[in-house]
Amino acid sequence: MSDQPLATELDLHRDPLGRLMLRARPGAPAEEVSPVRAFPLAAADEGVSLLGSDGHERCWIPRLFELPAAPRELILEALAEAEFMPKILRIRSVSTFSTPSTWAIDTDRGATELVLKGEEDIRRLADGGLLVADTLGLQFSIPDPKTLDRHSKRLLERFL
Repeated sequence: MSDQPLATELDLHRDPLGRLMLRARPGAPAEEVSPVRAFPLAAADEGVSLLGSDGHERCWIPRLFELPAAPRELILEALAEAEFMPKILRIRSVSTFSTPSTWAIDTDRGATELVLKGEEDIRRLADGGLLVADTLGLQFSIPDPKTLDRHSKRLLERFL
């Protein structure tokens, strides 16, 4: 029998410093954990692992939506803090249609620039969305390219 807690019986809470803490068994000391999605793009709500500070799994959660509301919300909050992927809302301009190219963009987190190293840094997702990686390693998403304005679509099409 595993010593990991069942996903439906999670004793999760935040400590006074705001860290996510898991108590594996009643009476056991609480341990800091970090949630990690197994399939962050293809199945974001399926397969979440709670990892201890040593990187080892403390609990496996097959389906996040099956958890009770309180631990589910704590995990979703922690995931939102850890996952930084701004959504591109508009492409204002590109420096050149060859790569590397500097893009001036508007995101859901404000205006910024990214440098696209090559066309291979734009990945198509199964749901029709796109992931754009810049030279610094940041990932930007375009959940539905069809919703972009006409100018943004024209600029984007030159790189696809």
